[in-house]
Amino acid sequence: MKNYFILSFLIVFSLHGYSQTVNQVITDERSGKPMLRGLCTSEVLKSDTSFSWWFESEYENYVPNDSVIRYIILKDVQISIVMGTWCGDTRKQLPRFIKLLDQLEFDKNNLTMYAVDRKKKAEGIDIDYFVIERVPTFIFYKNNFELGRIIETPNVSLEGDMMNILSDMEKK
Repeated sequence: MKNYFILSFLIVFSLHGYSQTVNQVITDERSGKPMLRGLCTSEVLKSDTSFSWWFESEYENYVPNDSVIRYIILKDVQISIVMGTWCGDTRKQLPRFIKLLDQLEFDKNNLTMYAVDRKKKAEGIDIDYFVIERVPTFIFYKNNFELGRIIETPNVSLEGDMMNILSDMEKK
């Protein structure tokens, strides 16, 4: 019994060392202000006052186009977001995108958010395969196949670009 307890403790302890910290707040070397780096959730953007002041304002004021939203179907779609809380485009587009996902009742289990520093690096996570040049970048997947991206700012609108990406998928 004692050996079982020790073995269990060692397994749990060793796994803890490999776990990824979520919602890690660090100091931006350039501005001296807090920024997120690594895996994060939209909840920290709403709850941490370092980010909520810009997040809540854009989230509340954005009004998605209902005539476009009704054509968006996110069934079996996964989304990855690469963003920088230091970036003006992220501060504008990310809250709007999250509001759009909320209105579409998107399952947040299918959403992964990576916060990057100014060098486009996420602490402890290799995101080089995303080939990120500008943030935010919203990447849509279905069955592990990339459907498309919204990079930095939408061409039409977030919901319009999302609809176009998903309708292009239907044509393939």
